Amino acid sequence: MDLKLGDVQTTALIPVAVKANETLRKNPRVCDDVAVEIVRTLGLDTKPYDKFMSHEGVIARTVMLDRMVKNFIAGNPDAVIVNLGAGFDNRFSRVDNGSIRWFDVDLPDSIALRKKVFADRDRVMMIAGSVLDDGWCGQVKSGMPKADAKLLFLAEGLFMYFTLDEIKTILSILKNNFPSATLIAEQNNPMMVKNQKYHDTVKNTNAVFKSGTWSGQEIADLVSGIRFVEEHSFNEEMRKHSFGGWLFATLLPKMNDRWARFAW
Repeated sequence: MDLKLGDVQTTALIPVAVKANETLRKNPRVCDDVAVEIVRTLGLDTKPYDKFMSHEGVIARTVMLDRMVKNFIAGNPDAVIVNLGAGFDNRFSRVDNGSIRWFDVDLPDSIALRKKVFADRDRVMMIAGSVLDDGWCGQVKSGMPKADAKLLFLAEGLFMYFTLDEIKTILSILKNNFPSATLIAEQNNPMMVKNQKYHDTVKNTNAVFKSGTWSGQEIADLVSGIRFVEEHSFNEEMRKHSFGGWLFATLLPKMNDRWARFAW
């Protein structure tokens, strides 16, 4: 497979490396056979992309988001889920209930590679497009089984690579095209932006953190009508699994990413 990705898209290799190595452990917390196959096919050296803190952070965020998505699906079994900046994410296979409709949206280079990795699947559509314009929205609308289906947007490892003005554009596109929806978005904080050169894996790419917030309310305030519901630090999960994770959560409770939920 010829791997040609832009700077931000290259960060998709971090969760791939982490999930592949976790899957091969004796008692994996996350299983992702596609990640294992990607690493094998590419002959990818996972060392630059899989360091302790990133490993524990990716696993924590995966476990937490899987749980949140499953809870949403449990209450809305015919939900439509749109994965923004999908990269090589394989969440559909872990949460599918047999009736949800799923859309993976990413830039053309990422989708081109994604189509080489993932076979066509019923109820799953891959869409090439930028989250900064609404060109992809029509394909989601036309692919929805019914106009009033419950809609969930996911933004994993995405917002930190955009400025707050760009995030405002993204939110405006979502709200203007979809009158009612839920968004679950990963949040980092300003200190992580300031100290990004010390990040154990992102520093090994050319990607740059462009924004951070201390509260999801700062994101909700960008666009009128968007409501901040709740957020949970990755520390809540990380502290359960290792002394290092517990120590980080105890000494630096504000420094980890969070899952924030919004609705409109």
